[in-house]
Amino acid sequence: MENKLIPKVFLWMTLGLLITFATGYFVALNEKMLLNIFSTGFYWVFIIAEFILVIVLSSRITKMKSTTAKICFLLYSFVSGLTFSSIFIAYELMSIFYVFIIAAVVFAIFGAIGYFTEIDLTNLGSMLLMGLIALIVCMILNIFIGSEQFNFVLTIISLIIFIGFTAYDIQKIKRLSESSNLPEDNLAIYGALELYLDYINIFLDILKLVGESKD
Repeated sequence: MENKLIPKVFLWMTLGLLITFATGYFVALNEKMLLNIFSTGFYWVFIIAEFILVIVLSSRITKMKSTTAKICFLLYSFVSGLTFSSIFIAYELMSIFYVFIIAAVVFAIFGAIGYFTEIDLTNLGSMLLMGLIALIVCMILNIFIGSEQFNFVLTIISLIIFIGFTAYDIQKIKRLSESSNLPEDNLAIYGALELYLDYINIFLDILKLVGESKD
C-alpha cells in the first residue's frame, strides 16, 4: 500500500493547505467578513469547530466512511482558513509567501529524515507529546504574564517540537502503510491531517520569528 498511500497523503495535505491559505486571503480582502469574524463571537465558534473536527477526525477515522473523512478534512481546512485570515492582516503578503517557502523546505528536510531513517522514532513521539503539553501550559500562563521574551522562547520551543513531530509522523504514516488494514483513503486523510497540523505550526512559528509585520 505504501507506494500509493504516501502520494495520497501529500496530495490531501497540499489540498488542505491550499484551501486554508486561499480562504484566509479571500477573507482578509473582505472587510465585512473580517468584522463578522473578529468583532463578534464567531471567531470562538470557529476555534471550537476546528477543535471538534480535529478530535472527531483523529478518534473516529477508523470508523468513518472515506467520503465522510474527506468532507471533514476539507471542512476543517476551510474553517481554519477563516481564522487564518488574521495573518494576512498582521503580516506583509510577500513576507507570508517567503515564510511559506521556508516552512516548506524545513518540512521537507525533516520529513525526508523521518521517511528514510532507520532509527525508531516511536519513543520520540511520547517525548514530543509531553513537551507539547508543557508548551501549551506555558503559553496559557504567558497570557497572564504577557512577557515578549518568554513568548519568543516558547515560539522557538514550539518550532523544535513540530519539526520533531514532522519526522515522527512521516515515519508513523510509512509504517501504517506497511501494516495497517484500514482503508487506504482513510489512512490518507489521517496522515494528511497529521502533516497538515505539523506544517501549519512550523509556518506560524517561523512567521512569528522572522515575519515582517504591517505595524
